[in-house]
Amino acid sequence: MDYKAEIPYGAYWSTPFARWQGSFANLHAVEFAAHVAREALAKRGIEPRVFDYGVLGFSVPQKHSFYGLPWLSGLVGAGQVGGPTLMQACATGVRTLLAAAQEIEVGMASAALVVNCDRTSNGPHLYYPNPRGPGGTGAAEDWVMDNFGCDPLGPHSMLQTAENVAARHGIATAEQHEVVLMREAQYRQALADDSAFLKRFMTLPFAVPAPGFKKAAGTLAGDEGLTQSTPEGLAKLKPVMAGGTVTYGGQTHPADGNAAIVVATRDRARELATDPRIAVRLRGFGLARAALAHMPESTVPAAQRALDQAGRSVAQMDAVKTHNPFAVNDLYFARQTGVALAAMNNYGCSLVWGHPQAPMGTRSVIELIEELALRGGGWGLFTGCAAGDTAMAVVIEVGDA
Repeated sequence: MDYKAEIPYGAYWSTPFARWQGSFANLHAVEFAAHVAREALAKRGIEPRVFDYGVLGFSVPQKHSFYGLPWLSGLVGAGQVGGPTLMQACATGVRTLLAAAQEIEVGMASAALVVNCDRTSNGPHLYYPNPRGPGGTGAAEDWVMDNFGCDPLGPHSMLQTAENVAARHGIATAEQHEVVLMREAQYRQALADDSAFLKRFMTLPFAVPAPGFKKAAGTLAGDEGLTQSTPEGLAKLKPVMAGGTVTYGGQTHPADGNAAIVVATRDRARELATDPRIAVRLRGFGLARAALAHMPESTVPAAQRALDQAGRSVAQMDAVKTHNPFAVNDLYFARQTGVALAAMNNYGCSLVWGHPQAPMGTRSVIELIEELALRGGGWGLFTGCAAGDTAMAVVIEVGDA
């Protein structure tokens, strides 16, 4: 499909991701995202007044997040901008991108700011009144931990979905650990030459603000709290679930951070791009849902729907990125599609740099764009699963404007 909306080349950014309870643990996710967006727009010479639409995505509520996108856009200096606040767990990054593209497609906007942020650290503890409870007592929920551990339709944990797929398709622990080592080696490509790849879209060293956003509390050289695995270390790990296959080494870790992408009409995209000779075109989107408690399987039909809309096959993709909360995800995807494991997730992926949920997909799309740009252009696919056995995917093309 030939969408009217494009991503202005270079008009996107991401913070480093910090393992939970790390350097970003005390920063309000929405306020932090606005702080980063102000600086990123200024660095790119983009005036906030150019935007006439915005989308905010998150999956972990923060204080005052009821006000959502209008609050964030006001903090950014784009008080004229309205728009929705969306939540689709780990598929939020692609969902918000599609929302902006749809608004431009129907002529209701010309330039949209798409921001995704999450803080899994210090997650909210919620109390739900229940007058019918014993003595009028209510119910409580730890938003992050309780929802990691229980899909109420099952009930079952997210980890159980990975084990179900591993059992159905005969995916062993040793295979998963091989993928982990491969993905960590690919991420180290992004750290080469003083993190040259990451610096294409990330400000490094990154100044970590204090909670009041008036001064710096420290700096990060890059993503924080990553694991450096060894074959020997992984071999010593036991599966987390009795009788299972997935170890702590074969899955990602919760994290904090934010990322953003500008979406615009073609003419406006040329104006906002850091290099107007490069066009980043949106070619297809896909949504799918797998069988109950088989979340990793959803990535394949979502990818196929995006590819069908783009009129391309997976074999015609020059680069492929996946959201892989479990190494199981990539093994299943590779078996079903024929994409070589070593050909996926160059320069990094969520299995390595973490799982801040909403911004995870946004960063993956940004990295996909930059990988294609380094190749001199081409077609790319990103697909990723989300809570509730769903997934979303997007196909992009990077080429001459």
